[in-house]
Amino acid sequence: METDVPQPFTAAPGSPARQCPSGTGRPGDPRVKDCHAGVCRGRIVPLLREMGQSLGEADGLELALDRLLAYLRDDMGVSRAMVSLHHRESGPIIIHKSLGLTEDEASRGVYLPGEGITGQVVDLAASIVVPRISDEPAILNRTGSLSRPEDRDSAFVCVPILRGGKVLGTISAVRAYDNPELLQKHVEALEVVAALLAQAVELHLVETVDKARLEERNRELLGRLRAKRPSAFVGSSKAMLETLALLYKAAPTRTTVLLLGESGVGKEMLADAIHAGGPNPDGPMVKFNCAALPESILESELFGHEKGAFTGASGLRRGRFEDADGGVIFLDEVGELSLGVQAKLLRVLQERAFERVGGNRTITVNIRVVAATNKDLAAMAARREFRQDLYFRLNVFPLRVPPLRERGSDIVTLAEHFVARYAKENGKTINRIAAPALSMLMAYHWPGNVRELENVMHRAVILTEDDAIHAYNLPLSLQTSNLSGPAPGEGLEARLAAVEYELLVEALRLHHGNSTEAARELGLTRRTMGLRMKRHRLDYREFRRADLIE
Repeated sequence: METDVPQPFTAAPGSPARQCPSGTGRPGDPRVKDCHAGVCRGRIVPLLREMGQSLGEADGLELALDRLLAYLRDDMGVSRAMVSLHHRESGPIIIHKSLGLTEDEASRGVYLPGEGITGQVVDLAASIVVPRISDEPAILNRTGSLSRPEDRDSAFVCVPILRGGKVLGTISAVRAYDNPELLQKHVEALEVVAALLAQAVELHLVETVDKARLEERNRELLGRLRAKRPSAFVGSSKAMLETLALLYKAAPTRTTVLLLGESGVGKEMLADAIHAGGPNPDGPMVKFNCAALPESILESELFGHEKGAFTGASGLRRGRFEDADGGVIFLDEVGELSLGVQAKLLRVLQERAFERVGGNRTITVNIRVVAATNKDLAAMAARREFRQDLYFRLNVFPLRVPPLRERGSDIVTLAEHFVARYAKENGKTINRIAAPALSMLMAYHWPGNVRELENVMHRAVILTEDDAIHAYNLPLSLQTSNLSGPAPGEGLEARLAAVEYELLVEALRLHHGNSTEAARELGLTRRTMGLRMKRHRLDYREFRRADLIE
């Protein structure tokens, strides 16, 4: 008796698939006739409509995939299905959502492009159909889900999720093989679904994989720059990470950078980072505060002067621009420059050339300019208080440095960093910042930004007499901020209540919300502990989470 063994075949999505030799399907199968009559297309239309609606909602991709898997199970007779995702730069292909697989099986389904049927689909950007699993050695079965006897005669189909020529993932399914023509109709249906999902999958990869890569790249930059100025790079708030991501792009170039931000946010530190990550980190880094000197001296400081250029000029003097030749010059408070000096600075930016005061020999320099200001230069230019042409020259790559109040999650991290630094300098052992003190730090608006926080923690380290920073070690300006507990500064009774509140919080934190152990620590009965917790509106459950400090 003759046996016709089906063979795997591939087809580019959207093109007619190469016909698979007949297997066990019967001629005149009514389901195939239904497909020719348009019944198959009619059945998939509601799925496409539901998926399209889902993709417009929050978590739309997950909802759409849930609907797809339900359709594969109920309408296509699929026993197992997988939606795998792949990012070209992240490497492996992993199962994102599945039907009929355990969590453990899905976690094992990891492939590289070219490995197994799934990897081949990613590599070829074309659908692959295996009519009979037992006859195909490329089925690697890393999930272990295809080891059941009934799977030997099942078919395996896998189609790519394509967008802009890139393979973003695959949809694969296992179903009984009973008719090659019907199987091909199902492959075509899956290719339509894959096309519908492609944009949402791409957005998902951007939001997850690309974001993770960006954060990893930022961590690498932090690691390279931490040795130069560690304190400024403490913290990982979204606002600061976004600033550092832009800095990472600008640093390796020779582009002029304009740092914008309030006083004390760390603009000088970022200038150091640009120099350290620039094309010539071994070159000079010259810093100049444009507001520090009167105009009569400022020009000589920047451009230098010749001997006898003015009274007291007893010899030739190089200026800061000459000192920075081959490196970076950082012009802080550039908004304070007079219009006369601005004109000379404009020429330096345009031509990298100038003359010393009292001289006529043109000096050329190879420098990178990084400027900083806490003023609105655009508004100043509009009021003719700042040269518009100079503003445009400086504003090539503006970089906004966020104020500390926008870096909420970094406040505690920075505070701990400064405590550790100054405790070491002063020969003290300080293990923690008390909860009320943390509340005050978080509630304060920090007009002086990181510089003010550093000064506050330095003072607190000096004042504390034990192993903790307490609320009463902080300045009065912080103690009057809104707190969860009673505010100090309202008489003896209020101060005693504040101390009691702090003791209760510290005991609960120490014992992770166990009020019995906390009461024993404080020498109180359980009843008294409960009454005092009620008075201060403390809930033991809030202290069962991981400690804020440790």
